[in-house]
Amino acid sequence: MMLRIRSRDGLERLQIDDPHTTIGQFKSIIETQLKIPIHNQTLSTDQNLLLAKTSDDLLRFTDMADPTTPMSALNLSHGSIVFLHYYGERTVAGAPTFSPAGSFGRKMTMDDLIAKQTRITRQESPHCDAASFDRYSANGFQSYVNETLAFASKRGGFLYGRVLEDGTVQVDFIYEPPQQGMEDDLILLRDPQEEKVVDTIAAGLGMSRVGFIFSQTILQDKKDYNFSNKEVIQAAELHAESGLKEWVTVVVKLMVNEDGDADVHFEAFQMSDMCVKLFKDGWFEREFEENDDPKLSKMKKEVVVGGKDVKEVDNDFFLVVVKIVDHEGPLSSTFPIENRNTFVTMKALKSHLDRTKSLPFVKRISDFHLLLFLAKFLDHSSDIPTLTECVHLQTAVPEGYQLLIESMANSS
Repeated sequence: MMLRIRSRDGLERLQIDDPHTTIGQFKSIIETQLKIPIHNQTLSTDQNLLLAKTSDDLLRFTDMADPTTPMSALNLSHGSIVFLHYYGERTVAGAPTFSPAGSFGRKMTMDDLIAKQTRITRQESPHCDAASFDRYSANGFQSYVNETLAFASKRGGFLYGRVLEDGTVQVDFIYEPPQQGMEDDLILLRDPQEEKVVDTIAAGLGMSRVGFIFSQTILQDKKDYNFSNKEVIQAAELHAESGLKEWVTVVVKLMVNEDGDADVHFEAFQMSDMCVKLFKDGWFEREFEENDDPKLSKMKKEVVVGGKDVKEVDNDFFLVVVKIVDHEGPLSSTFPIENRNTFVTMKALKSHLDRTKSLPFVKRISDFHLLLFLAKFLDHSSDIPTLTECVHLQTAVPEGYQLLIESMANSS
């Protein structure tokens, strides 16, 4: 059985051949192959382990604390993810490299021939006319990154909206999944169940997932690139997963203006068709070394750029600029946003309803983040579609739902 190990270093793989392997034995395998001492390992099937900041936080994760427990008792299957926390630094082994093709006296393989024919060129036009942001959703994202995180750690979210007939990607809300942001890396701790609820809410509002947004930090040296090599891979992976040709990727960054003041900038791109194809075909190196240039994407095989055979490609070759505009969408964005530092409680619901009591009830709940909060307590197959249909059509909310939501708020 192959298990995937997710740590702050990314994703690594380990093989377990004995179905009776215990957690203690599994930790020994990690020590041998990943060079992390057993006493420095905290393991869990809970992705929140990667958000732990103190020793007390780590003590909360007990599902893999007993070394005598067999791995089979954890309901893991081939390809399951185990989360690993450790202190200190280590060197992560890189993937095997490929020798250049065509050297004298060397027989070329079919892979070499294919690589020789792969040419990287710039894609001139995107598949969408523009990306239009609901200004309140955009402001809610950048305000948190700017005022709370101070652009010191990265943040990301999924864009939801619709593709209009004129080719514009209209973004009406941003869902921020559980995540761990660092100086130059962003790990999305994706929750399939929560994402399923998000997609249900979006469908009821006549929307779907249309893109990805992330922030860069002030600690990144971005003078020579728009996206780093890690950002190219993450953006390409999410673009490929979406299957949507109009998919947009938006970067938020802090830039110094002519007066010496810092301004927040939004820039929209699409990953080129070639970039997405190369990612799907597994051409990108996904392991990085300390001295790697972040503005260059490393390839497993040689490609042709500007008539030269290379294994490093300037990231800008993979980016297609998209015009960015704004609009005022159909939803408000004043309810506390999910998966941030502050835990959202019923008091937030009561405060929101009190603050909006002069509005029709359907207007009071016309906020994606509020609907996602309510979904924790309501039925996903009947209650949520009923509420989202009311919000989508701006029709009166049935009295029973009004009473239920208000009683929930008053119970805080």
